[in-house]
Amino acid sequence: MKKFFLFLTLTLLFTSCSKRSEPSKERTMKYSDVSVPQFSGNQAFQYLVDQTNFGPRNPNSIGHTECLAFLQGEFLRYADSVQLQTFDITGYNNVMLHLTNVIAHFNIKSQRRILLSAHWDTRPRADHEKGGPVDKPILGANDGASGVAVLLEIARNLKNSPPPIGVDIILWDGEDYGREGDLNNYFLGSKYWAATKPYSYQPLFAVNLDMVGDKQLTLPKEGFSVQYAPDVVNLVWNTAAELGVSQFVDRVGDEVYDDHLQLDNIGIKAIDIIDFAYPDATNKYWHTLEDTPDKCSPESLAAVGKVLLQVIYKKVPLLSQ
Repeated sequence: MKKFFLFLTLTLLFTSCSKRSEPSKERTMKYSDVSVPQFSGNQAFQYLVDQTNFGPRNPNSIGHTECLAFLQGEFLRYADSVQLQTFDITGYNNVMLHLTNVIAHFNIKSQRRILLSAHWDTRPRADHEKGGPVDKPILGANDGASGVAVLLEIARNLKNSPPPIGVDIILWDGEDYGREGDLNNYFLGSKYWAATKPYSYQPLFAVNLDMVGDKQLTLPKEGFSVQYAPDVVNLVWNTAAELGVSQFVDRVGDEVYDDHLQLDNIGIKAIDIIDFAYPDATNKYWHTLEDTPDKCSPESLAAVGKVLLQVIYKKVPLLSQ
């Protein structure tokens, strides 16, 4: 993920690809009777460790191949359907990158859907080592594994407690491949999906997770999200406030160029939940070899997962009633 400051100008196109649907039984159900399942921070943390046990998951690596099989297997346990969107892209030095977006669907009969996402690949180089850049892939416990861990635990809950709305989960590949300053080689998976998305698919909104496992988790409202999907930001942060989840703070943070903007570009309202200050304003562990599980915590993962489950089971079903 690449951070951009306020002087960056970004033009996003907002176009709707679907018509407003007619009221249905799905919308008139008594959602107040729906219970919210319990998100397990410990289980989510185990999912984080499971990923890092494969080592770095940068494209074309052994860890990348083995982790892909693990992710597919976990979703096959929980989801109504699972797809692997494979694609090849020529990388640096004419190396062919073999990439895969992992896509899982829950409550496939529902027409009212939301999209949750995170990137599962890790960075192939440690650009921000204290002594200077190191040409060695990072483990990516927070920058990669944390968002995926939350979504895997959400998937487990969706299996055990079928949601009242449709939920799609996408794990992006190739998000963190690019060299610093080379935007063309970042966000490869979300760019590819956005370019090939079925015309008819238009979720109510999307939430992207990135770097949500930091022990010192602080989640301001990401700047671009506030600009392009303020209603979704308010929905999520207000839900956190109602639940007393203090990691979500009521202030606007920096603008972060991330996978969510690739969705905004094609007319899907998308926000980013991210703690870019990892572990604090010095960004000490970001894109370094120190991005390891001991810097993350079950409590941080649970804070994010608890809010998203509340949104799925209680908040979204009441929208547009």
